[in-house]
Amino acid sequence: MTPAAAHGAMPPDLMDLPHPHTVAAGAAFRLLAPQPQTCPLVFASPHSGAAYPAEFLAAARLDARALRRSEDAFVDELFSAAPALGAPLLAATFPRAWCDANRESFELDPGMFDAPLPAWVNSASPRVGAGLGTIARIVATGEAIYRRRLSFAEAEARIEACWKPYHAALAGLVEETRARFGVCVLIDCHSMPAHPAQAADPPDMVLGDAHGTACSPRVTRLVEAALQGLGYRVRRNDPYAGGFVTRHYGRPREGVHAIQIEVARPLYMDEAQIERHAGFARLRADLARVVGELAAASW
Repeated sequence: MTPAAAHGAMPPDLMDLPHPHTVAAGAAFRLLAPQPQTCPLVFASPHSGAAYPAEFLAAARLDARALRRSEDAFVDELFSAAPALGAPLLAATFPRAWCDANRESFELDPGMFDAPLPAWVNSASPRVGAGLGTIARIVATGEAIYRRRLSFAEAEARIEACWKPYHAALAGLVEETRARFGVCVLIDCHSMPAHPAQAADPPDMVLGDAHGTACSPRVTRLVEAALQGLGYRVRRNDPYAGGFVTRHYGRPREGVHAIQIEVARPLYMDEAQIERHAGFARLRADLARVVGELAAASW
């Protein structure tokens, strides 16, 4: 089943929503916050950043378009109705290929560096082994990024300038929301490429709740039902069960629920050209409906 064609454009009650205020901005992130926050939802987009430093482009053996294959391009725009519906939206401005906010702060591949790494660095995680640590060795399609080895000081500088401010902002939003509402539901927003192995029955969305450990079953069911109600094919935890953000922030026993949403890129963009296509507006309108339904839920 595909999303219902009759959904059309944004409904009248969502067309003229007030413009949210940018209450914080910096080199690492944009935070669009409602005035005031009216629901316990927090939306985050750690991989939609597209501000590529000139020194990165100069050091890379790939061109800018190839580097962008790791991006969750336009995902922050897809969820842009969240602030006007009462929930903050945090979006990284730095690209994933430069520094990955959905990893531990120091998941690093020793083979990328010109000297041994400190002993406390996590160099043995599956993400590092795949070349996709905090500082990635490859882009998502498998091509090596760099012409040379990096220094640890370079990695540390990126983490200080990008990873730490982003997570300081996200942790603050989570704690402020829980303090205000008694609960926080963090929705970590991503996109997923078309995969040949799923060609026969591709999902439109994959929900990752770390196999039920990062949020309550009720939260997963509510998000799933909202998406399925609009005709989307939804799968749980396969092949994406959630990354660092979901597993680190999800503490359901403490009132913090985290769930990852992966949106199929063919629904809204041309993957080869990294451009929005005609389905973008409809998907953004549908996701606004989903956000509105979740914002109105009794938490």
